Amino acid sequence: MTQQLKNDLILRAARCLPVERVPVWMMRQAGRSDPLYREIREKLNLPLERLFRTCPFPMSDTDVESAVKISLLPKRIGVDAIIVYKDILTPLAPMGAQFRFSPGPVLDRPIRTRSQVDALNPLDDPYVQLAFTGQVIRTLRGTLHGELPLIGFAGAPLTLAFFLIAGQSPMKKGEGISEAATLVFEMMEGTPEIMHRLLDKLTAMTINYLNYQISQGVQIVQLFESIADVLSHDLYERFAFPYHQRIFDGINSDVPGILFAKECPYINLMHQSGADVLSVGKCVDLEKAKSETDGSVAFQGNVDNDLLRDGTTSQITDAVKKCIEKGKKTGHILNLSHGLHRDTPFENVQHFVKIAKTF
Repeated sequence: MTQQLKNDLILRAARCLPVERVPVWMMRQAGRSDPLYREIREKLNLPLERLFRTCPFPMSDTDVESAVKISLLPKRIGVDAIIVYKDILTPLAPMGAQFRFSPGPVLDRPIRTRSQVDALNPLDDPYVQLAFTGQVIRTLRGTLHGELPLIGFAGAPLTLAFFLIAGQSPMKKGEGISEAATLVFEMMEGTPEIMHRLLDKLTAMTINYLNYQISQGVQIVQLFESIADVLSHDLYERFAFPYHQRIFDGINSDVPGILFAKECPYINLMHQSGADVLSVGKCVDLEKAKSETDGSVAFQGNVDNDLLRDGTTSQITDAVKKCIEKGKKTGHILNLSHGLHRDTPFENVQHFVKIAKTF
């Protein structure tokens, strides 16, 4: 799908090419911090699993239009890219692991045995199994008319494994890891062969899923390792890193790939993943990380998402300025340390984008 982009800043930044200014977007930019999003969700009155298409409803033009409309909401505040509105759990439904949202994700039968792992279906025909996602991407590309690039994404295998084994979100708000998620650590240490068997299946799925999104029209992709902050160096190296390498080696190299590893200090392992862009948290000194990698990879981040929620506009301005200075302009995509908090004041979100475009 060839189309001349009017704004290709993020694609040039991802390749460490010169840019007129640092591009900006935010994880969860089309979400609950936006009052228009909440208004749309209230009017639709649909469960998230239907909007994310993590369930086998017949494809509806109305559902596609709703997902497209929500994806495009951040366009009005001036971001430099649109990310497809869906969830990292979306591709698990055709594998036989259908999450419902109540309100958080719930899997009625968590995956904890070898027989359950073996029973998971492969994602061997995403054109059929994930037709809804393809339709949303194609419609977004047609609606954007080349105005902004489109970001696709997937959850990293270990992050998905945490959800599958816990049967719910592995993290409790403000309380760290959930009790159910401790089973994942027990499996990694007690039955690592089952864990690697599951990660192998999820890796094959993720490669197919990201390549499918690329075939449908996304122009850059991001891999979310959202549980990296609870992993020791040893666990990250054994259960996350080799699967990142396989994924970035297996996806279409014509499209830049971003590795987001939440508050991960293991920059050397992230760098060896093969990703074109490393999305780093507030635990990383961006200037030091760029110096250590010597311009061989781009960086994304890393304004504190807590500051965006709790800070004043003056503090946000200072944080953005400092981040852009440390990013050295070339090879830097301005973003947050993690996704937008749902209770982030929307005026702070608007200010973040507005002030980013003045430097």
